[in-house]
Amino acid sequence: MLTKALLGLTLLGLSWGVAANPYEHLLANGMKVIVKEDWRAPVVVSQIWYRAGSMDEQNGTTGVAHVLEHMMFKGTRKVPAGQFSKIIAEAGGRENAFTNHDYTAYFQQLKSDKLPLAFKLEADRMENLVLTEQEFAKEIQVVMEERRMRTEDKPQALVYEQLNAVAFNAHPYHHPVIGWMDDLENMRVEDARTWYQRWYAPNNATLVVVGDVRHEDVYKLAQKYFGPLKAHPLPIRKPQQEPPQRGIKHVLIKAQAKLPYLAMAYRVPAIRNAGNDSDPYALEILSGVLDGHAAARLNQALVRESRLATEVGAGYGAISRGPGLFLIEAMPSEGKTVLELEQGIRHEINRVQRDGISEEELQRVKAQVVAAQVYQRDSMFYQAMLIGQMESAGLSWRDEKTMLERLNSVTAEQVQAVAQKYLQDDGLTLATLDPQPMETKRPAQKMTGDRHAH
Repeated sequence: MLTKALLGLTLLGLSWGVAANPYEHLLANGMKVIVKEDWRAPVVVSQIWYRAGSMDEQNGTTGVAHVLEHMMFKGTRKVPAGQFSKIIAEAGGRENAFTNHDYTAYFQQLKSDKLPLAFKLEADRMENLVLTEQEFAKEIQVVMEERRMRTEDKPQALVYEQLNAVAFNAHPYHHPVIGWMDDLENMRVEDARTWYQRWYAPNNATLVVVGDVRHEDVYKLAQKYFGPLKAHPLPIRKPQQEPPQRGIKHVLIKAQAKLPYLAMAYRVPAIRNAGNDSDPYALEILSGVLDGHAAARLNQALVRESRLATEVGAGYGAISRGPGLFLIEAMPSEGKTVLELEQGIRHEINRVQRDGISEEELQRVKAQVVAAQVYQRDSMFYQAMLIGQMESAGLSWRDEKTMLERLNSVTAEQVQAVAQKYLQDDGLTLATLDPQPMETKRPAQKMTGDRHAH
């Protein structure tokens, strides 16, 4: 465990080493290039982040951001369908893509001297993607089967999907990233083409490179391959603020499952100004107080002591373009009811609200939260991910140090205050899985085209 003094030094950046050197450059076409030099191994991570995710979709075309992610591997005039991945593999690299509510990103991990290849391929498909009826017809079937396998056939995924749909009334976070099945069934190649033309432009993209490179060399390569691409006007983004919640929301999901399941989501803020905000940092510490290690409050009280739950956890993401949720999930032990489990969770929340937390507990959680973040920075991929996420959410990579310092400055009183302020029924959505008798499930189709992580 880090001592308080060592923790402070870590947060001030003395343990960052080679990671503390991002460089930023803006191409004339509006594309941002961010480079972190990390020379520990002769490899490089290259990521392209488009600030366009499912929250930018319109009713009737939900899931199109994710569908277009699949179609980005279906070829250009220069690189036929299926060749992108093959070319990267033959160069000894690996690549993939992922779609989120807030963004869509594509990445390659290669030997450093192969970086020009990644840039060449990404620049080509940023402007020259070929979208055909034939390839779209095949890939939309893959996406629909992915939805069946990862959501409709997984009870807890159904609960989470319905939880979001109920928790958000106006904000597009109420749509699942993969889309509603009816929209997927009725989607056409023109929908994907419109999405591509609307959002895939250098002035809506951030290039993040971390690894054994010199930033000057990366800028020259970026200018060579991405510089000639033309910017184009982007749609006006409207605020889409979520209206105030005026009471607890309940949702019951019936699905084939062996055991019930409970999810409690509280409306909370995300970081909008890294230096001025305070509640998101206290909420992150509160998440660590409730869950984050074997002796955390929820696990200690509900799994080890009262045995109300077989598993329980809490989570909160402070970095997002839209509103946040503080999520608590749990599965009751055999012979225990969801109501008993809910009461147990509420008891632990009330303890924090009433009695607060001790200074010793605060420092232990801070050490664990920050040590986990520092440890993750050993990964070049994670370093690039953090930069991309922050930039896509409207923050800056320069906020990273500020955010860690603000996290370290959280007091026990602030943790108690955010528990009192936000973990209230007026901001709560409570979702319960009502398990139905298990039946023989249909055999899954082979998802030959699905090779991406989401």
